[in-house]
Amino acid sequence: MAGIAAGGSRRSALAPWLLVAPGVLWLLAFYLVPTLTLARTSFATGDLPWYDGYQRAFTDYGQHMLRSFGYALTATIAAILLGYPLAYVMAFRADRLKNFLLGLVILPFFTTFLVRTFAWKTILNDGGPVVNLLGTLHLLPADGRLLNTIWAVIGGITYNFLPFMILPIYVSLEKIDRRLTEAAQDLYCNQFTAFRKVVLPLSLPGVLAGSLLTFIPASGDFLNAELLGSPNQKMLGSVIQGQFLTVRDYPLAAALSFALMALITILVVMYARALGTEDLA
Repeated sequence: MAGIAAGGSRRSALAPWLLVAPGVLWLLAFYLVPTLTLARTSFATGDLPWYDGYQRAFTDYGQHMLRSFGYALTATIAAILLGYPLAYVMAFRADRLKNFLLGLVILPFFTTFLVRTFAWKTILNDGGPVVNLLGTLHLLPADGRLLNTIWAVIGGITYNFLPFMILPIYVSLEKIDRRLTEAAQDLYCNQFTAFRKVVLPLSLPGVLAGSLLTFIPASGDFLNAELLGSPNQKMLGSVIQGQFLTVRDYPLAAALSFALMALITILVVMYARALGTEDLA
């Protein structure tokens, strides 16, 4: 009996490790190994100093880095301003329309990222409905355009990543106990004060998660800048793609990739420490 109990105990101890083993092996094979290979490539500068790729990344392409982070930050803020009210309505006011609105948020995922961006390009072109409407309202000059501008690129990024902002905020709002807002109103808080003191603080984990899901991929995006912008709006992702596939300067491309990853990590850690991650899960 003691042997059977010991065998069962050993199997129970191994069970968690067996469950996580496939995921760990997957990460080792398809994340850690490629990352280490990319790191080694970034230092393969031949007769030049090992740091040459990183030096060129910041001196020659620092403007592209700042532009990428600026576009990503602007798109993230725009996504919060657009996504939070919709998530709030879905969680607190939609009632029977909740599932319908949730379906509309998820609907863009049924088409590919490329098709959605091409659709945005069609909407914003010089003869498109948006330009005609703004021209009719005299909000756009007669020779004005939206395509190949900074606003087209930021608008495309915001549009493509907006669902990643809405869904975490909606989940965070959905978990809030409605009795908390009722208690705040019983304590003579109006609806705005109850929202500011109860709902908003409790929904910050969703805002944090949505911001990370939007800002991180938006910083490395290149498709929106390529299709909706001009060379003046080129982002760092476009530079990395060109260095890998066209110029074939692999050390510089790898150094640019690692520099981007490092800066994103620093910014994300600072942002997470500022808002806190205790309730993120």
